[in-house]
Amino acid sequence: METMPQTSVVFSSILGPSCSGQVQPGMGERGGGAGSGSGDLIFQDGRLISGSLEALMEHLVPTVDYYPDRTYIFTFLLSSRVFMPPHDLLARVGQICLEQRQQLEAGPEKAKLKSFSAKIVQLLKEWTEAFPYDFQDEKAMAELKAIAHRVTQCDEENGTVKKAITQMIQSLLLSLATRSQLQELREKLRPPAVEKGPVLKAKPPAAQKDILGVCCDPLVLAQQLTHIELERVSSIHPEDLMQIISHMDSLDNHRCRGDMNKTYSLEAYDNWFNCLSMLVATEVCRVVKKKHRTRMLEFFIDVARECFNIGNFNSMMAIISGMNLSPVARLKKTWSKVKTAKFDVLEHHMDPSSNFCNYRTALQGATQRSQMANSSREKIVIPVFNLFVKDIYFLHKIHTNHLPNGHINFKKFWEISRQIHEFMTWTQVECPFEKDKKIQSYLLTAPIYSEEALFIASFESEGPENHMEKDSWKALRTTLLNRA
Repeated sequence: METMPQTSVVFSSILGPSCSGQVQPGMGERGGGAGSGSGDLIFQDGRLISGSLEALMEHLVPTVDYYPDRTYIFTFLLSSRVFMPPHDLLARVGQICLEQRQQLEAGPEKAKLKSFSAKIVQLLKEWTEAFPYDFQDEKAMAELKAIAHRVTQCDEENGTVKKAITQMIQSLLLSLATRSQLQELREKLRPPAVEKGPVLKAKPPAAQKDILGVCCDPLVLAQQLTHIELERVSSIHPEDLMQIISHMDSLDNHRCRGDMNKTYSLEAYDNWFNCLSMLVATEVCRVVKKKHRTRMLEFFIDVARECFNIGNFNSMMAIISGMNLSPVARLKKTWSKVKTAKFDVLEHHMDPSSNFCNYRTALQGATQRSQMANSSREKIVIPVFNLFVKDIYFLHKIHTNHLPNGHINFKKFWEISRQIHEFMTWTQVECPFEKDKKIQSYLLTAPIYSEEALFIASFESEGPENHMEKDSWKALRTTLLNRA
């Protein structure tokens, strides 16, 4: 039997050391204790569980004696885009800041104005670092500069607040420029061209390479797949994942459509999974001799097994999916020669029954290994992305955004934020394996058969065995002859 991966990842959290969602000592507190409410905020056991949108926005803004928990900052900034675009939130934050500043100037605590300004700058700094893409919008950037101008008016001659703002904006612009350059590079990349396949014969030229001609070591191929996974998943940002909810919510969709580029990274990563599945099927179906097909299947089973041991569940699932595609699965004579014990174990881990219970147990083991990791190799956790997205989707669907009293159901958004934050920590790990450009080039650019071409190659390897297959094969031949 396979041993369950013992993965674990300890990263520098984007939430910092305070990530419990609780009110932290010395941070001040707006609200009450267990089961209490303060105005339009409701707390339970010291944890904010609901509130009106206005009260939640006010809870985000520091005062002279209060600074919000960093987990709250991240969670509210992430979830607020379901209800309003970031530039509108920033405008409201600016109004609240201005009102507090005017109160300080008119009251006995005018001396604390600089301290208040420094806290506002810190909040803006955390916002620009966690969600720099929000400020690609011209309205948001204008609001940011307006708030910055207000808080610098109280600055002393040495200009410490002004210096902090200058550094913040410079870092933001650099981050935006970097993302823009990465976006341009991604748009230049094209997915592997879908090979039309042969007319009737699937025999490739003798000199044409297959995956075994490029890499015959399952561990090395699994490591290169992990490289590609981590490179691609690192382009996904928290706000991209929140778009899943924003686009699903028909009531709010007109207010938070956002830029379609925000979902580009999600689509690109999803396409990678599909391309890998089709590549596996292509590599198997294009092999002419049964002995070699058997070897190819066993090779991919070993690659999937190594992916599992690494903690790369996404590639593992893509490989299994490729081998379960009908053109491959129907090759009974080939499969009869395959030692399937390893494959059976892999399928057991990815058994969809009980909401993928076996996979979730393995993922939990991987996460625990990651959290106690002593080496970078033990830090890798790459979940099955489609399942992660479905989890976010169902979490959104089974819990309402608003409670009967009109409050935002912030308990729901704590959980969504927790899951997204955990995913983001997994994406931040650096791949410990040496990059092999030759292998990666093959994986990313090798031609893949269309579904039609896969069936043709499959039927030519092993003829149709029942009436349904015979009808399909006859229809395919007729279609190809007519096309010719």
